[in-house]
Amino acid sequence: MLVAGAGVGGCRAVQSRDLLRVGSIRHAVTIGAVFRYARMGELCHHATMIENETTGPRPLLRRPDEGELIDVAGVEHFFKLTAEHTGGRFSFEEFTLEPGIVGARPHVHHGHDEYFYVLEGQLTLHNGDGEVTAGPGTLLAAVRGTPHGFRNAGTETARALCLYTPAGYEGYFREVHAAVAAGAEVTDELLAEFRGRYRTTSS
Repeated sequence: MLVAGAGVGGCRAVQSRDLLRVGSIRHAVTIGAVFRYARMGELCHHATMIENETTGPRPLLRRPDEGELIDVAGVEHFFKLTAEHTGGRFSFEEFTLEPGIVGARPHVHHGHDEYFYVLEGQLTLHNGDGEVTAGPGTLLAAVRGTPHGFRNAGTETARALCLYTPAGYEGYFREVHAAVAAGAEVTDELLAEFRGRYRTTSS
């Protein structure tokens, strides 16, 4: 038999009836108690494993004001998660555009998928067949190879979420923003040039 707390692996061998010393007091140990002590040893070992596992990766908490703000052609892209946070698995943003702003003319991604979810206002979405008006709660799944685009044709500010998988397209917005900050004019040709670097073509 084994008793937790002594010997190899925290246990020692005992007979069907033995004496267990706790402090200066010697206690008789029955076979049933031995199994209970052994079970306690297993639980202690399991608890240690859990404790060790929890020293690994932790969930990432992002406060409302934490993220990367990228202004591109009148659209405020606020990335809460980028490739750096997710190991390249996906990126996630909230974007805002005022009335009359064209967020993106019809285009096609060949290397990633995008999922749009409207929070406030209305977006006019291009879904491949034409344009549809999308209010809060509407979702558009623009998987790779499908033409899509969006603009705000309404009278109120529109706010929506977008999930990119895999991550990486945030680099496009960074590059466009940097080019404009350096004095470049936003034209369809400029956007097409940068999109091409991210396996994206105009539709």
